[in-house]
Amino acid sequence: MKIVVPVKRVVDYNIKPRVKADNSGVDTQGVKMSMNPFDEIAVEEAVRLREKGAASEIVVVTIGVAESQPVLRTAMAMGADRGILVQTDADLEPLAVAKLLKVIIDRENPGLVVMGKQAIDDDMNATGQILAARLNWPQGTFASSVAVEDGRITVVREADGGLETVRLALPAVVTTDLRLNEPRYATMPNIMKAKKKPLETIAADTLGVDIAPRLEVVSVVEPPVRQAGIKVSSVAELVGKLRDEAKVI
Repeated sequence: MKIVVPVKRVVDYNIKPRVKADNSGVDTQGVKMSMNPFDEIAVEEAVRLREKGAASEIVVVTIGVAESQPVLRTAMAMGADRGILVQTDADLEPLAVAKLLKVIIDRENPGLVVMGKQAIDDDMNATGQILAARLNWPQGTFASSVAVEDGRITVVREADGGLETVRLALPAVVTTDLRLNEPRYATMPNIMKAKKKPLETIAADTLGVDIAPRLEVVSVVEPPVRQAGIKVSSVAELVGKLRDEAKVI
């Protein structure tokens, strides 16, 4: 079985994002970029499934600027077999990403798509669901455990009320949650090997997909600075402040 893993290049999670001076978005100039953490979990899970004999090939796909290639090389150093860069300079919304991914998936014909449940830059949490709908495939979102057996995949998913177990026919789309696994570090020998693995570049505008934005960003601003907390001497004082100052009771 072939597994396709979409990955995204985002501002590194250790970096505090900066808003552009004109409030049009987040400033990425000179900022360290890396693979979306949820996508690292997806790559790790795909590698583990191959190690268990459930998969034969892992293809990682990213959509973005030419500088996104290192994200694919990182995924290949973790164990993916080859990479595909769908190159575009456009700012893409989840619908456009899902449309482009569908074209690649139709070409690759995988048995499973594993991807992060959301990207930490926009927190949309929508691409996996849209992709499954456009493919007309079953989906298991927020996965904290997966197991492939007899042509089906069992997904334990995290829901508001606890855990839900779903059993899906393959092919399917699975989106990963934080508790699914802990991604491995890419070793130096594997990083060197990844440089020789195939990496295909495809121009997004050759895929016949409408990627025009449907949303308009009006303004991006920093969150307000939180005020320092205070100590109260009694429950009565706490209740008074909540009632008279915060006005929440």
